Amino acid sequence: MDLITPDEVARIKTRLKSLLDNRSVISERIAEARELGDLKENAEYHAAREQQGLEEAEIRRHEARLKTAQVVDAEQQGDVVFLGSKVRLREVDTGDEDTFCLVGEASGDPMLDYVEVTVTSPMGEALMKSRVGETISVRAPRGVKQFEIIAFE
Repeated sequence: MDLITPDEVARIKTRLKSLLDNRSVISERIAEARELGDLKENAEYHAAREQQGLEEAEIRRHEARLKTAQVVDAEQQGDVVFLGSKVRLREVDTGDEDTFCLVGEASGDPMLDYVEVTVTSPMGEALMKSRVGETISVRAPRGVKQFEIIAFE
């Protein structure tokens, strides 16, 4: 079952709208490139068609995800870390602190004030269903790291 947060739903809908709005632009690019002549050696035509195919596949993927995914609200999970939870963690060895958010699919947005962690990642699996005050162990490429869950944000 695919679980997503309300923020992820909003982000998917925004991206989907952008892709749907771009359909006419790509169609115009294809028409303009077609007018240039021989389609066998028309790089612009082939590039536009390739972009069209990629965007149509992404549209289908987003529409299917919105239809089948179950939206969960982190506020209803109580004191247990669950999808959509933002928690403050302290690395036991270094004392470094950072905020992490457990998500279904990372957005890749570098401007966020927290680190996105997918539920299927080692960190996400360790965080899932943990509580404030607990110490979790995460298998990282360079060994096991331990983090203390300080607070919900």
